[in-house]
Amino acid sequence: MDVDLIFRIAAIGIIVAILNQVLARSGRDDMAMMTTLTGVIVVLMMIIPVISSLFDTVKSTFSLYYITL
Repeated sequence: MDVDLIFRIAAIGIIVAILNQVLARSGRDDMAMMTTLTGVIVVLMMIIPVISSLFDTVKSTFSLYYITL
């Protein structure tokens, strides 16, 4: 796993937390929630290829191939 990915996720988390606090204190709770949701979606989109690679590695390690019809 690339360490750069961990730093990107941490940076997005810090930015989203700061934006959430600023927006919540200014009375824009709906925008704060949308910012948090957007941050979660962005991080999930970054992690999906890593999880896919993990499943492929597990399949090849244990020779778990399935037959498709």
